[in-house]
Amino acid sequence: MTDVAPTRTAQDGIDVSVIVPCYNTEAFLDQALSSLEANDRCSLEVIVVNDGSTDGSLAIMREHEARDPRVRVIDKENSGYGANMNRGISEARGTYVGILEPDDYLRPHMFDVMFECAERHGLPDMVKTPYIRVWMPTTPQEHLYMCSYYGRIKPEDEPFTLADCPRLIQHHPSIWSAIYRRDFLTQNDIRFMEVPGAGWVDNPFLIQTCVLAKSIVYINEPFYCYREDLPGSSSVLRKAGLSFERWNDMADVIERCGVTDEGILRSFYVIGFRYAGAAIDEFGLEVPEVREWISQMFRRMDPKVVASIVTLSGSFKRTYFRLSGYEPVPFSDLPYLRSLVGEFFYSWCTNGPAFALSRLGIFARRRAAEKGLVKPTSTHSASI
Repeated sequence: MTDVAPTRTAQDGIDVSVIVPCYNTEAFLDQALSSLEANDRCSLEVIVVNDGSTDGSLAIMREHEARDPRVRVIDKENSGYGANMNRGISEARGTYVGILEPDDYLRPHMFDVMFECAERHGLPDMVKTPYIRVWMPTTPQEHLYMCSYYGRIKPEDEPFTLADCPRLIQHHPSIWSAIYRRDFLTQNDIRFMEVPGAGWVDNPFLIQTCVLAKSIVYINEPFYCYREDLPGSSSVLRKAGLSFERWNDMADVIERCGVTDEGILRSFYVIGFRYAGAAIDEFGLEVPEVREWISQMFRRMDPKVVASIVTLSGSFKRTYFRLSGYEPVPFSDLPYLRSLVGEFFYSWCTNGPAFALSRLGIFARRRAAEKGLVKPTSTHSASI
């Protein structure tokens, strides 16, 4: 918690500036902006940054700008997601900064509720919420599920810090299901990496904000609806090895900030094991580049902390010690098995029996892979 309560520093009385970084998203942009404009209790500024779109996106932005004085369009040449976000932050005038991806949408009053919560808690550095997964979007099988940390962020007090609830960083980065005090971003010089395209730059931003925040408030109510794996999205077409580059960027932040808390490190390492599982699934450890990416990452992890991760299987821990070259640390597989049972019941209660039963299939394939009966898959890390 901050020693001195931050003061409200909005320009022109603006409570929240929401940045919408756009590149060729005409199919969903009208829905996204309309859902955002439905916020009517807080003073809202909508900064739509057009990153050189070649489809009809700019025309849709201009239509919203013409009919809603809160909307402002910045039309610029293509420079990538990180540069777009930085331009939006530099132009923002609100007490808080929020993010809306143009192919997603919001349930009513997301930013109204978050800002009202921020005021009640003395303007913390961050206000965070869970989100809704839109699974298989735009298909007949489309379904809504709760994200994997819904109901699991339970600090003893609020505001809190990451050390009080480190699980906050170990799931999908979901930087758009939060608002950030603008002065907090400015005073800590928190900005996005500027690389071509999307570039997974949300990951280092997540770590910077969560590690440096001295006051975080969590609302266990989902508003943000995230469309997963749309064709052409960065998560589908990601460059091989990019996840490991970004994990190392995050590790650099962790080291610069002098983070030694084991809970934070455990949650951070879980991210790396998830990336490793996905790479092994897609490429296999026989590919020299993959083996080197994973080995380098493993060597940046503390062996004692890795051994204490209860959601990591024994086979994956043994793979870690083999590839890192570190002396194995004794561990038991019983906590991992208990975590699988807990994950099953959590899935059942949160997303229903069909979803939970589908996780049993993942567990069966994982155990078979560990016994060498089938080709290993990314289900290695499904529980983490």
